[in-house]
Amino acid sequence: MSSGGQARKNPLVLVVDDDEGVRRALETALKGEGLTVRAVQDGVRALAAVEIDPPAMIVLDVTMPGIDGVEVTRQLRGRGDNMPILILSARDGVDDRVAGLEAGADDYLVKPFALEELLARVRALLRRQPEHATRIVREIGPLRVDPQRRKASLNGRELDLTGREFDLLEVFASNPGIVLSRERLLELVWGYSFDVHTNVVDVFVGYLRRKLEEGDRERLIHTVRGQGFALRTG
Repeated sequence: MSSGGQARKNPLVLVVDDDEGVRRALETALKGEGLTVRAVQDGVRALAAVEIDPPAMIVLDVTMPGIDGVEVTRQLRGRGDNMPILILSARDGVDDRVAGLEAGADDYLVKPFALEELLARVRALLRRQPEHATRIVREIGPLRVDPQRRKASLNGRELDLTGREFDLLEVFASNPGIVLSRERLLELVWGYSFDVHTNVVDVFVGYLRRKLEEGDRERLIHTVRGQGFALRTG
């Protein structure tokens, strides 16, 4: 990281969008929140900017010439960068949004959007609690979750989880047997303390289930109709 990044007091948000008008609007709005902003117009410049001075988070358009937002996300996660990524998409299809989440994005927002909602989501994603070092290892049946190392294993075999999948699993492991509503999970995992219409919880529960149940293993995360989800073993 550059010396300027080390001395910076306000979080750096990297905005990536090929539309100059959108870049300017986002830059103005985010700076109004007291954030430091760097704006670039394509995926190649975004990857270079992260390499030079890693941001606290990224606001990333999907549809761009050359390397699109999904591929940028995939490459960043592949090389170990775990800063929050908020994807902006002009496509409101479920498949398009799921593709971004599966690549490793933390959240998505469909264009056109209200700046107030974008700012609320940015604030939520920046509220990351560095509490892992004080948390104990959780063992629930065959599942073991180590918050300090950010590792999880099932029946002794390490699970290949994205950062957000681990966060979600850790919340379940910290509340074994307790039914957690979608609203509570949004608050604990994504930091939302406001009403937001999104199926991101269901999407990520689906991802976790696929990985936990691979090889016909028993279901650990159960749906409680009308209430939410619970981690139960046995």
